[in-house]
Amino acid sequence: MRTIYFDCFAGISGDMTLGALVSAGADPRALQEQLALLDVPNYEISFERVDRSGIGATRAQVRVVEEETRHRHLSDIVEIIDRSKLSEGVKQRATKIFTRLAEAEARVHDIAVERVHFHEVGAVDAIVDVIGACVCFELLGVERFVSSPLHVGSGTVRMAHGLFPVPPPAVTELLRGVPVYSTEIKGELVTPTGAAIVSTVCESFGPLPLLRVEQTGYGAGTREYEDFPNVLRVIVGESEPTEARRDEKLLMVETNIDDASPQVIGHLMELAFATGALDCYFTPVQMKKNRPGVLVSILCRPSEREAMLELLFAETTTIGARSYEVERRALEREVVTVETEFGPIDVKVALIGGKVKGSTPEFEQCRAASLKAGVPLRAVEAAAHAAFYKN
Repeated sequence: MRTIYFDCFAGISGDMTLGALVSAGADPRALQEQLALLDVPNYEISFERVDRSGIGATRAQVRVVEEETRHRHLSDIVEIIDRSKLSEGVKQRATKIFTRLAEAEARVHDIAVERVHFHEVGAVDAIVDVIGACVCFELLGVERFVSSPLHVGSGTVRMAHGLFPVPPPAVTELLRGVPVYSTEIKGELVTPTGAAIVSTVCESFGPLPLLRVEQTGYGAGTREYEDFPNVLRVIVGESEPTEARRDEKLLMVETNIDDASPQVIGHLMELAFATGALDCYFTPVQMKKNRPGVLVSILCRPSEREAMLELLFAETTTIGARSYEVERRALEREVVTVETEFGPIDVKVALIGGKVKGSTPEFEQCRAASLKAGVPLRAVEAAAHAAFYKN
């Protein structure tokens, strides 16, 4: 599995990400051709090699030819992305990143997401940085994203609303559940754009995973420090077979409830999955005073911890919840679409060392096809299995 590791010892920003990806082998011409598919005028993008404390790095620069005076809302940016002829994968990933940005800004300013207008984050250069990074991920064939803990810097930063400590509010909000640290290095090392990218795409944060290194790249930051290379390093390579099983550190968020109706509990599960839960299940428990209750267990990534806790407190009567780290090993998986007499059906495939361990047709698609054709569900599932193994 092609894996990228973000080594954020000097933080991360949108332009550093773009520079590092080009330095790691993403073709700048192919990138510019893809960016030309966007309806974003009045900018120029360039890449140059620079020195940062003895390390050669690529600096990405987006120059706005004509400054825009209006602010953009999330809906404006999503419309730009949707109207483009970029691949669906790039569109979906870029939309997720900007949505995460908008949600963070909304929480910071205590307003609805629809009312958020992006300041520097919504400017042309940030749009190019985010979508450009998503294009580069595709050019490099990246399937899995991992990051080191993030060095956020220290001191204060002046923003539109005044002087704030580092990391500023939006960055802090974006990095919920993400391991961060600070040193004596002054300045804002993690920008909102960089935080949004890494917190959206990365499945885990920690040391460099086991992989066969194929490419490395260094993206230069704007600031220069003495005896400190202000660069983002990315390492791209193939995960070893054991690593393809995807060992992950996740969180289990739990609470006990003894006074909720089945309808509320069922609704909670739907909301948990919609919020980003990897799994959610209920276990019958006997609570104090011999009351029958339910243990609610939600498996999620560390970055989703706060969202899951907020969900539990908002949707149930619980006044306390707990979370703890768990390790999960998941097999490599992919989705294959097969043609059957009942129409196309997606089949989820589990792999070990590149070999098929098992396959499962997508239930909802099989159900819809069976109702449409007036045949038993098992007939559609059998047809999907047969088509998969025939191919």
